[in-house]
Amino acid sequence: MYTTFETLGVTPGDIILEFSYLVAAVFFVIGLKQLSHPDTARQGNRWAAAGMLLAMITTLILHRDGTGSGIQSTNIIIILITIAAASVAGAYIARTVKMTAVPQLVSFFNATGGAASALVALIEFSNPGNESVLVTLLGLFFGSISFSGSMIAYGKLDGKIGDIFAGFMKYLNIFFMIVILTIIVYVMAGDATFEVNRMLVYALLAISLIYGVTFVMPIGGADMPVVISLLNSFTGIAAAMAGFIYNNQAMILGGIFVGSAGTILTVLMCKAMNRSLLNVIVGAFGGGGAAADKEAGDVKEITLSDAAVLLSYSRKVVVIPGYGLAVAQAQHVCNEMAELLEEKGVEVKFAIHPVAGRMPGHMNVLLAEAEVPYDNLVEMDDINPAMPNVDVAVVIGANDVVNPAAFDDPSSPIYGMPIIKAHEAKNVIVMKRGMGKGYAAIENYLFYHDNTRMLFGNAKNTLLDLVNEIKSL
Repeated sequence: MYTTFETLGVTPGDIILEFSYLVAAVFFVIGLKQLSHPDTARQGNRWAAAGMLLAMITTLILHRDGTGSGIQSTNIIIILITIAAASVAGAYIARTVKMTAVPQLVSFFNATGGAASALVALIEFSNPGNESVLVTLLGLFFGSISFSGSMIAYGKLDGKIGDIFAGFMKYLNIFFMIVILTIIVYVMAGDATFEVNRMLVYALLAISLIYGVTFVMPIGGADMPVVISLLNSFTGIAAAMAGFIYNNQAMILGGIFVGSAGTILTVLMCKAMNRSLLNVIVGAFGGGGAAADKEAGDVKEITLSDAAVLLSYSRKVVVIPGYGLAVAQAQHVCNEMAELLEEKGVEVKFAIHPVAGRMPGHMNVLLAEAEVPYDNLVEMDDINPAMPNVDVAVVIGANDVVNPAAFDDPSSPIYGMPIIKAHEAKNVIVMKRGMGKGYAAIENYLFYHDNTRMLFGNAKNTLLDLVNEIKSL
């Protein structure tokens, strides 16, 4: 007896469709691998986009429902119009967004992905053919949190929303989690009528949206890289749940890749901040506070000419960038200064703290845009042992990530957080507009160290003047 497609209950189109999803998954893996290095990141985006395009095209052409019918022509038209409009809007946003607003853009993208997955779960719960009740509830839960939490993160990053550091927020979040778990367990038990379950699902949607808000609101600006990566993992999980609902391998694999990458990054961010993941989940993460008062000392300034001489006649210089560099859009002139110093025989490296900036990898992206060689970017754990041999550490727009209070002041809210040990360099030049505090809202006593000199002013203008001084030597 011969086995045919008909006896197996499949068509050649089904085989081709499933194979296209496998190929798309391979493209996703290649894209993720190449995204791990700035030199190949652009190509990695193309690989991943090609995988998604392949999955979309084959789905539109080959997908069949339970009756063997394809997608209705009216729905195909709606899908194509939606994709075209979204592509135009996305291309415009990507080309016009400022580098300083990239964290906000990432949060917005997280929100849209979460919203889409939550809507899928909400709609499919009422579908009699949907047998994945648990997956649907989890998709609704994670998608809703990702949407509302990401929108709050967007507002906080954009300066439109402040922080709420009330102590009761932690207990409120724990209460919401208990209610959410109770609803999921009760619906899964199957003892209630469909109408009751539907009302509970709407309640789950509302509470999850509220929890997304209360979860992100207490998180301070210095800790936003962690919450962004966590919300990114939630979006991936929600997308994977939507894939399980539709039994769509491309959605499942894509969601798993995003969710696992976001989870791994979250763990790394927590380690970099010396925080626990549990504190992130309940919202007791970061926030305001102040270290115990102690004598600050005197601030010592340095002139542009003296700074130029000190840098030009050094053997090893380490630049430590922070969010202030991004705000001033000074990355290009910063690289120009580094190139000038290298021409004079100075070894120049850029020390990258894992949570410098407003999102994971913010400084890497910023400096890659300025064509700083990737080999010149050194991570915190690798640069710290060499700091005592550094002639000059140039701190540009960074604050909390170089604050010695993290290891010498137990009363500080950032105590225990790993930092770049700029204070161990022979000389420190700090470029700031003023004596303002960082996101942790505490004094940075690095500014008062004997080996520290302040160079006040806008980072871009100061660096431009410094470049001119170096050229004139």
